Amino acid sequence: MTLPAHRPRQESRRRSHQGMPGSRQARQPTLSQLRAFAAVADNLHFREAAAEIGMSQPALSGAVAALEESLGVKLLERTTRRVLLSPAGERLASRARTVLEAVDELLEEAEAARAPFTGVLRLGVIPTCAPYLLPTVLRLVHDRYPALDLQVHEEQTASLLDGLLAGRLDLLLLAVPPGAPEAAGAGGVETVPLFDEDFVLVTPRGHELAGRDGVPRETLRGLELLLLDEGHCLRQQALDVCREAGRTDGVPATTSAAGLSTLVQLVAGGLGVTLLPRTSLRVETARNELLATACFADPAPSRRIGLAMRAGAARREEFAVLAKDLREAMRPLPVRIVD
Repeated sequence: MTLPAHRPRQESRRRSHQGMPGSRQARQPTLSQLRAFAAVADNLHFREAAAEIGMSQPALSGAVAALEESLGVKLLERTTRRVLLSPAGERLASRARTVLEAVDELLEEAEAARAPFTGVLRLGVIPTCAPYLLPTVLRLVHDRYPALDLQVHEEQTASLLDGLLAGRLDLLLLAVPPGAPEAAGAGGVETVPLFDEDFVLVTPRGHELAGRDGVPRETLRGLELLLLDEGHCLRQQALDVCREAGRTDGVPATTSAAGLSTLVQLVAGGLGVTLLPRTSLRVETARNELLATACFADPAPSRRIGLAMRAGAARREEFAVLAKDLREAMRPLPVRIVD
């Protein structure tokens, strides 16, 4: 175990080196000096190098001399006829170009970050929205924000919120409680509403409620209601609707499903009925002849869909514009836009 024994000596040497008047830290080369040297290394001619970077020849010569003094090595061999790189100059020219390229990339990245709707946007979406809303979202991004690198993550609500607060995700598309404040709420999350959508009762084709309109909520008290697995916000929303309808015995979890596609197959098989958000109907029920739907009487039970971001997010203004554009793009959907 020799490493701990060496550590104090290395620390002592580091502190001693940093405190020396002639240490490297006190003689950092400037970007101007590096650009001058790289230009000379590329052209091997002071006049051509000066013209290339827009610097006078005396200033260029002075910058290279200052760099040599700063580094403590001879970089060039000057004669009356030609300029050559010294052995040290040949090695350091490559390093200088690498540094300058990295600085240029940093500046380009900063410029891109200043421009809205560029770079990466990590969007989290709940499973009961993703298949039905993403086509609209992706089309909008493709048409209006072609420079935006949208990365989509489908996860349940709790995981999405954890990812948002941890910085793993930038923006969420999820269900928010109706009337939730748009300002920062518990945990430092700010929500921006997009639309409200009704729940529709999905039944087997031969069910007594199949095809009916104006179904009272109270009807839910006596139905065998199928739910998604624990962790899905739609499960909790369905339970809330049942409680509002006066169902006090809860909903037995004898059968549940991991996704809406499985849920409607259970309904088609005659195991019960379920509640689906209206935006999912075309995908989940339109092609299944064993399924039927029934609409509730007004006001129908509904959920609100919105965007969630960290309170004080650096891209808050950009996300507000995106929310406005999403509302317009989603107007053709069977929803009520929240303006």
